[in-house]
Amino acid sequence: MSIETVRVDLGTRSYDVRIGQGLLDRAGAEIVALAGKRRVAIVTDTTVAAAHLPRLIASLNTAGLQAEALALPAGEATKSWDRLGQAVEWLIAQRIERKDLVIALGGGVIGDLAGFASAILRRGVRFVQIPTTLLAQVDSSVGGKTGINSPQGKNLIGAFHQPSLVLADIDVLGTLAPRDFRAGYGEVAKYGLLGDEGFFEWLETAGPVLATDPEALQRAVRHSVAMKAGIVQRDETEQGERALLNLGHTFGHALESATGYSDRLLHGEGVAIGCTLAFELSARLGLCSQEAPSRVAAHFAAMGMPARIADIPGDLPGDEALIALMGQDKKVMDGKLRFILARGIGQSFVTDDVDPAALRAVLAASRRG
Repeated sequence: MSIETVRVDLGTRSYDVRIGQGLLDRAGAEIVALAGKRRVAIVTDTTVAAAHLPRLIASLNTAGLQAEALALPAGEATKSWDRLGQAVEWLIAQRIERKDLVIALGGGVIGDLAGFASAILRRGVRFVQIPTTLLAQVDSSVGGKTGINSPQGKNLIGAFHQPSLVLADIDVLGTLAPRDFRAGYGEVAKYGLLGDEGFFEWLETAGPVLATDPEALQRAVRHSVAMKAGIVQRDETEQGERALLNLGHTFGHALESATGYSDRLLHGEGVAIGCTLAFELSARLGLCSQEAPSRVAAHFAAMGMPARIADIPGDLPGDEALIALMGQDKKVMDGKLRFILARGIGQSFVTDDVDPAALRAVLAASRRG
């Protein structure tokens, strides 16, 4: 398979997303033209560093680039003020300037944190995303959203800062644990659910073989990235259409917060449950057929993913507490919760006109499984 390119067209801040096999080993050749002083700083985590950092550094060295690396602890807890400060101070100590380059090597946590560090260091330095998880390749590495979590909610602190290049090597996804791969799939399915029923229909057949079929996997990543690029080009700073990319996230982020951003619930798993809840709420409000949420839940279950609140291990706060956590969502406007709902698969829209009783009923039913 050849390497494919999706262009994110944002005028002077446009960039390419390169998708295919072997990109990690040719990263130096892909990046060298961007490196002003022929030196780069890599931010990664300890797990990714053990699996992929030596190959990246070798590739950079072959292209004549000097590289230093900071490996932070793996996990969602790294998206914090403390780790952000550590990364920024390290970059300053490395004398990274505006014309230098930061590389984010890792999943969504590292991409978000390193991107935010790049946004605020010297009021903005360039960075390259090398996403190593399916979730990061199809979602968080594209579009320029960067940030960290607050104890009061997910991604409440951050900035829009577009990368200069994204290298999505699908080969590295083979090192993911099965659960991590499936969690990333939650974001892949989201694209079909929000705006492309044909893609979702294809996933109903192809989804179970993505982990073992590189051609199907590359198609899924490319199509997801192309959908996101189109939306970002039309609404970069989420004034309207881009909010659709948060299908399932109002519920999912609240559930992540309720589980302490722990491995009880991975982000993509929260998105899968959130998408199912969004369709169940849509059906309860008479917006879509009763069959649509059943189809969504059945597909996630067939992929071995959670689809209901009852699928989350351990105790959870009550429904009122979950609704309060939803109130910290970034999409809240004038104190009103905004939801991405659907008139059918591939037909999502944003609304704040949701009957509280219907919301409570959907949460209670999902708890019962």
